[in-house]
Amino acid sequence: MRKLRVTVLDLVTKGPTRRLFNRIMNANLASIMPQAIAVWCEELGHDVRFICYTGVEDLTSEVLHETDVLFVGAFTRSAQTAYAISNLHRRSGAVTVLGGPHARSYPQNAARYFDYVLGFTDKHIVEDVLRDPAPQRPLGLQLSAKRQPATVPGLRERWKFIEPTIAKSPFFKMVPMVGSLGCPYTCSFCIDSVVPYQPLPFDQIRDDLRFLLGKFRRPRVSWHDPNFGVRFDDYMNVIEEVVPSRRMRFVAESSLSLLSEAHVKRLARNGFDALLPGIESWYDLGNKSKTGIATGEAKVRRVADHVNMILRHVPYVQTNFVLGLDCDSGPEPFELTKQFVDLAPGAYPAFSLLTCYGQAAPLNLDLQRAGRVLPFPFHFLDSNHAMNVRPLNYTWPEFYDYAVDLTRYALSGARVRRRFLANRGVNTRFLNGVRAVSSGRAAWQAKIRRLLDKDVPIRRFFEGESDELPQFYANRVRESLGPLWKALPEGALMHDQNAYLKSQGGVPARSRRAAE
Repeated sequence: MRKLRVTVLDLVTKGPTRRLFNRIMNANLASIMPQAIAVWCEELGHDVRFICYTGVEDLTSEVLHETDVLFVGAFTRSAQTAYAISNLHRRSGAVTVLGGPHARSYPQNAARYFDYVLGFTDKHIVEDVLRDPAPQRPLGLQLSAKRQPATVPGLRERWKFIEPTIAKSPFFKMVPMVGSLGCPYTCSFCIDSVVPYQPLPFDQIRDDLRFLLGKFRRPRVSWHDPNFGVRFDDYMNVIEEVVPSRRMRFVAESSLSLLSEAHVKRLARNGFDALLPGIESWYDLGNKSKTGIATGEAKVRRVADHVNMILRHVPYVQTNFVLGLDCDSGPEPFELTKQFVDLAPGAYPAFSLLTCYGQAAPLNLDLQRAGRVLPFPFHFLDSNHAMNVRPLNYTWPEFYDYAVDLTRYALSGARVRRRFLANRGVNTRFLNGVRAVSSGRAAWQAKIRRLLDKDVPIRRFFEGESDELPQFYANRVRESLGPLWKALPEGALMHDQNAYLKSQGGVPARSRRAAE
């Protein structure tokens, strides 16, 4: 194998950002797999250049260096940025490789703009690519391991790539770790629901924690597990064995079903000061929230009591909701969420719009089969700027009326003040305050609501009557990409939203009606 010049690019965000919260936190959102790929490339004997793009750097000057092989890790929101960068490198003779959630969700589309598209990735897959990398035209080669890797490089091996990344964060520096892959839950809208739960070796976690204690006086760890603590006692035993009391602080995403008071107290004793439980719905997913068959207002009160219990021990709690699920109808789901915000004022409520990410989740085949998925550019598919699924029980104006009202309510001055008073600690109050006042989410949703009334092309696009992208959205992508707009390949602004269904031999409902 000849020695190659390899560049690994982790696209944390899709373009330049001025939002204060993003400038503070984006460097802490770096992914683990790009770092792992960089380690594997070096172990295979190649020269590696690693870049984590957080929205502050000049991306074109950072990336455009002599490169034989470019690896890009990207979420779907950054796909158009990734496609433009790939195009620039392919023009100069480099071979380009895409991995990450977008590659898994939209492999058919990504193969048009990358030479290799990776699903599950381990060292053997990386070695296969680098053994004899070659341009693949007109479609890239799709490669995937049978399952997630059994191990990933630890902090000691990844540190040379982690250190310059977290140095970009001005205040809060979080080191990424992972203790497990996959998820034991089966939420139909989630990419991790189809990945078997798999704990990683505990000896590796021990070594990572010991290594990190030698790097910082009091380090902060961000666990990247989709649900931390499934094997709760095993993980906590390792932490208690290695980490002296309160020498580390931890952030973790978990489910309420795992967060009993005994568990929460143990987490708090061991430095967990931020937890992100998923609630998602007041009518479904009771197994995650530990509410059983309780729904509606009964579930709201039980979940609020549970979250308030957590807040008595852990200062920062973010509760995650999905808006637009098929189990929702009328104003009640939104009013119940307002009620929860009032009953648990210390929690920061995070609202995601129901989004069909290609072939990422089991639900997506049904949505595509029903003809309910819209071809919004990937740039807007961040669970915030667009909902690419036509709601089952709402008209678009109704849905946006409710969503705008809820978002304004949760981020209003009165709620921000109540949250400030209910929170403990300077860091929690600061982050929640900055996040709320710099969000811009309510203003964006209100703008879309107004356009639904007065912009006919936008309304026809939302209703699925036209696949022609409204100029409003094209302009937003152009502004965000800046100099990279000219490098966006022809046709890369749009995609076939039903590609997954068609790859399985299916036909969306609208097409079947037209054929009849």
